[in-house]
Amino acid sequence: MVQRVDELVPLLDLEQIEVGLFRGVHPKTRMQRSFGGQVLAQALNAAIRTVDPERAVHSLHSYFLRPGSTDAPIIYDVELTRDGGSFTSRRVVARQHGKEIFHMAASFQKHEEGLEHQDPKPSTPEPDECPKLVDVLAAAHGRDMGVWSQEWGVLDVRMVGDSRPGRPHVPAENHAGHSRVWVRVDGELPEIPHIHSCATAWASDLTLLAASVVPHPEVVWGSPQVQAASLDHAMWFHRPIRADEWWLYDQTTTSAQNDRGMSLGRIFQDGKLVATVAQEGLVRVRS
Repeated sequence: MVQRVDELVPLLDLEQIEVGLFRGVHPKTRMQRSFGGQVLAQALNAAIRTVDPERAVHSLHSYFLRPGSTDAPIIYDVELTRDGGSFTSRRVVARQHGKEIFHMAASFQKHEEGLEHQDPKPSTPEPDECPKLVDVLAAAHGRDMGVWSQEWGVLDVRMVGDSRPGRPHVPAENHAGHSRVWVRVDGELPEIPHIHSCATAWASDLTLLAASVVPHPEVVWGSPQVQAASLDHAMWFHRPIRADEWWLYDQTTTSAQNDRGMSLGRIFQDGKLVATVAQEGLVRVRS
């Protein structure tokens, strides 16, 4: 899928085919359906392309309606909902083969000074002290995880730990389950703020839903035992982020029921809370 930065940046970029209408392509992949983070990031970039550069995205709310196919481009249709004095609103509909597969509402704001506070960053080992996530997955599955490098090799992801027995311990801290990873794009991205926002959105979809099975040690994420798919995804961007420098993804799960799991994520960089993420997804366990 994406192994290098010079593959990620063109993937996040889009071809403009008409005013407010963009085309996004897929990378070479063994996957039969589109990676949700790709659709999320491309839709965000489509919205950004219609907004004054002085206004940065501060929130997005999205729904995955149908699986996207990797055999055809995706068309992103941006509705210019509102341009106010301080805020700008956009709605994006993604279509493929004549059907809507994804909806997003995004809001942008010009910079303003105001109240400042945040949650403190959790105390964790540094990234170099943590194993690569791909090695942790290989041990859990008992097989080579070369597919990870082929699909997401551009990301360097280190496993801090989770609240399951036998893993590097991360306290549940009043949640049903807790998981932490360090993440960065493994390579230097352009000095363009919206590229970093889109790359963070792309990566934010990769590990979050997996937190919803942490309270169930008998369930192995990524195995044929689990059928999983993102249903919705929301993000709030609090402060600027560099996606190519280490950020801590602090992930918790609050509930699982009716074959759905709910996960929340906080993204910290250099001690600052830069984003908050929420996602509900299908988590169906087969016998």
